[in-house]
Amino acid sequence: MTVPAREELITETFVDLADTLVDDYDVIDLLHTLVERAAGILEAADAGILLPNASGSLEVVASTSERSHLISILQLRAEEGPCVDAYTTGKIVAVDNIASTYARWPTFATSAASVDYQSMYAIPMRLRNQTIGSMNLFSDRLGPMEPKDTAVAKALTDVATISILQERALRESDIAREQLQHALDSRVVIEQAKGVLAQTERVDMHEAFTLLRNRARHSGRRLSVVAQEIIDASAHRA
Repeated sequence: MTVPAREELITETFVDLADTLVDDYDVIDLLHTLVERAAGILEAADAGILLPNASGSLEVVASTSERSHLISILQLRAEEGPCVDAYTTGKIVAVDNIASTYARWPTFATSAASVDYQSMYAIPMRLRNQTIGSMNLFSDRLGPMEPKDTAVAKALTDVATISILQERALRESDIAREQLQHALDSRVVIEQAKGVLAQTERVDMHEAFTLLRNRARHSGRRLSVVAQEIIDASAHRA
């Protein structure tokens, strides 16, 4: 790839990714786009991203080929390899010659050789003190990555990290908004039920709420559910 073409592709990639990072975006699709662009820009054979699941175990969430997907899975099962080390240490792991790593990572070295990978570069997806995954670049050639390529690889990894953290923040804010709205909606129902109880039981509103809460606790149900039943029963009697 010529230098102008490479620089144009890098610029296009960052512009496209910035345009994608809006309120409603598919983070998995974005990560797949990211690894495809990373492999193209850096002329890597393949690229992939690992993220931890809810239990903390790493999983492959995006990869450019079945062989890179397989190698990543084998590393995870064996709990060894550059991808795993990059995540657990929070440091970049550069492997100039995979064959020379057999003593350190026998399962990884053997499986990588079987699909013709010669070198790789694993970058932790890190923000401040938090590591949330790893971006992994596989090559069919021996030797280190060029310094100019390492800077681009780090920048693309940072974009992936930001996209995941932003999606997570948006999801959590949506949950918070839903919980708040549910609380507000429930409060309206509870106030209506208090009014019904105050009238039918001939008590004040405070005592009516105590009656409502006791019924909910004794039945093991939510206040809003019991309140709605009281309202429905009153409407039925009317």
